[in-house]
Amino acid sequence: MSSFTVPDTGRIAWVDLTVPDAVAVRDFYRRVVGWGSADVDMGGYSDFNMLPAAGGAPVAGVCHARGVNAGLPAAWLVYVAVADLDASMAACRDLGGDVVAGPSGMGSYGRYCVIRYPAGAHLALYEPACA
Repeated sequence: MSSFTVPDTGRIAWVDLTVPDAVAVRDFYRRVVGWGSADVDMGGYSDFNMLPAAGGAPVAGVCHARGVNAGLPAAWLVYVAVADLDASMAACRDLGGDVVAGPSGMGSYGRYCVIRYPAGAHLALYEPACA
């Protein structure tokens, strides 16, 4: 998430895909939609920021299902900014949902978790670090 600005609460902040072979998926989307990519060092391997064909800020991520991303669903995962991650996780549970991953830190960006709505849909909640 380089060139990152803190999103407003309730806005989609990011989208990524976590899979066992991120290199193959990166190459697939390069060919299918014309994205470029930039490596993101994960300490021993790289995940990828996907870039628009014309250049500019990243539009998505493609990640290996290991390290901090181990256990995430293999689906395009939308991250929505929340003001208070702990309160949002509690509300999710109160309303019959589950927290299926996290909360986990994202370094200087903040922290996130992945929830599952009672009908089965997944969503990531993202609390930006204080600026």
